[in-house]
Amino acid sequence: MTKTTAIAFALMALSSAAQAHQIWIEPADQRAVIRFGEFGDNLREASPGLLDKFVAPSATLISARGDKTAAGVKTANGFTLPFSAAAGESVIAQEASYPISTFKRGDKEVSSWYYPAARLVTDFAPQQPKLPLDLVPTGEAGAFKLFFQGKPLPKTKVALVTQSGWAKEANTDEHGVVKFDLPWKGTYVAEVHHNDQTPGERNGAKGAERYTAVSYVTSVTYIKADGVDPIPAPPAANPSPAK
Repeated sequence: MTKTTAIAFALMALSSAAQAHQIWIEPADQRAVIRFGEFGDNLREASPGLLDKFVAPSATLISARGDKTAAGVKTANGFTLPFSAAAGESVIAQEASYPISTFKRGDKEVSSWYYPAARLVTDFAPQQPKLPLDLVPTGEAGAFKLFFQGKPLPKTKVALVTQSGWAKEANTDEHGVVKFDLPWKGTYVAEVHHNDQTPGERNGAKGAERYTAVSYVTSVTYIKADGVDPIPAPPAANPSPAK
């Protein structure tokens, strides 16, 4: 688990260990797969297990030929999509129906909505935000711009990790931009989160569901074709048991 993720979710005092995770998108056999866990720990949650917390993850292929949206199909360790991103394309995914977690903070009852999202990019061509919390390429290698509800989000910590556990952290500047060196060949996942204390409600399976806060977490995956040979990943971590 990255330090950034642990601190943010500890402050939210969320009851489930799943809340400390993120989703990310990775290509597999000419299709993209939504994973849930900790990329830097080589942890992918499974079903039966925490993966079953997801209700209806969906994804969109963004292409010059037009956008294509599809639901993820649950497998033993992720949600498979009917497409992946070719050169110049990207994929975004989100789970807008994750169960609301209710707990006590002092004498107050808090209902927090965990909102994970992800993006897969094939290059650093500039992109427009499409997710509530979105980290998009700026046009410069290693540089991203963070948006929340379509507006740049400054002074926010972003963590960049590889599957070996190598990690770096940096804060977005006053324009929401953050830049990293990418020394290694292979897959990078940048993750960021933002806690919004604005109460609201969403449509649930049984009608309106009210919440007092939303804990957004988003990631962006980029696979670098050149660079220093990567450090080997640690052994795959054991998924959390079913509850």
